[in-house]
Amino acid sequence: MHDLDRRALGFRPQDIKLILNSHAHFDHAAGIAGLQHLSGAKVAASPWSADVLRRGTTAPDDPQYGLAPAPMQAVPEVDAIRDGQTLRVGPLTLTAHFTPGHTPGGTSWSWVSCEQQRCLHIVYADSLTAVSADNYRYTDHPDLVAGFKKSFTTLETIPCDILLTPHPGFSNLLGRLGARDKGGKPDAFIEAGACKKLAQSSREDLAKRLAQEKTGK
Repeated sequence: MHDLDRRALGFRPQDIKLILNSHAHFDHAAGIAGLQHLSGAKVAASPWSADVLRRGTTAPDDPQYGLAPAPMQAVPEVDAIRDGQTLRVGPLTLTAHFTPGHTPGGTSWSWVSCEQQRCLHIVYADSLTAVSADNYRYTDHPDLVAGFKKSFTTLETIPCDILLTPHPGFSNLLGRLGARDKGGKPDAFIEAGACKKLAQSSREDLAKRLAQEKTGK
């Protein structure tokens, strides 16, 4: 990356101290090795995701195994974290919540952000969609179905004032951004029930997928 490109980002890569992963698919993790090389930052992920990142290839127990467009550049150093573990960067404390389903190693992250006397709970919820290769059947993998159900419960019970998601449509991120910046709504990102809504819609989608597998339709 050229110096001009670095300035265009609005920050120096060397200022990055911690890189967190939600799930180890190409579109969410392929840039981690390069970013770690530029920044020297620590990389942290769930044990399953850490193994994938170190190898640079997906694992056979991934529902989307075989769909990745290309191997990722391997990440040589990844810290495997525990469910519920907290990591600190300066004054910020981030908590890992294992939310398997989309992949066996899916991880959501939560933290509290304060401005003067006002503090809000922010949740970066990992993908919870039952997307897979054509020959994969979730009904043949009850452990992953159980993981989905655990993840739904996690999202329903975690303190959540602001929801962020890897794919912005699931949290209406662009709509909220427009409402804040152009619609004059400074609190557009705040919705106390957003995490519960995502959990419910994801539960309904999983139920439809399981029903389709049973009926073959």
